Amino acid sequence: MSAADPGVRQDNRSLFLRLAVIAAGMFAFGYALVPFYKKICEVTGLRDIDRPAEVRNTQVDATRSVKIELDANTRGLPWKFRPLEAAVDVHPGALNQVEFEIVNPTDRPVIGQAIPSYAPRSAAQYFRKLDCFCFTTQKLGPGERRRMPVVFVLDRELPEDMHTITLSYTFFEVEGGGAVAKGSAATGT
Repeated sequence: MSAADPGVRQDNRSLFLRLAVIAAGMFAFGYALVPFYKKICEVTGLRDIDRPAEVRNTQVDATRSVKIELDANTRGLPWKFRPLEAAVDVHPGALNQVEFEIVNPTDRPVIGQAIPSYAPRSAAQYFRKLDCFCFTTQKLGPGERRRMPVVFVLDRELPEDMHTITLSYTFFEVEGGGAVAKGSAATGT
């Protein structure tokens, strides 16, 4: 059997044409599925193809706004500590982020811990912090400046008559933190 045999050549050509027709049919079928899929979705109501879906968080109570006043204090620390904004307006159920700035103006590292407080006190049960610098101690090196976020959500169950909440942080020096900081500075660790 040689490559020049006319019978084999004719069989190869016939097989190629059949395979080409099958491949073209598969492509046409795949191409036709797009409008077919759209029509099925339109009829069944599974997905509105013509209008993009409006994405909105159903947990947010956009009908009311609560003012969050921010306050920052230090006790026994030489740090400068302040909120970057004095107040923010938020909707219950919405994800929010505020930032505080802290500076260690000394020539030594200092370790501190922030403790939050709320006014009115009953607001604490509706304040859900997802990320906060108050979760861990903070060590600032000499002259270091840092911005620290607080990510929170106000619970939708917040009473309707609570229109203003004060979130206050007080930084305290960690017991023994000064000695640890001085020791680590002297040893270089």
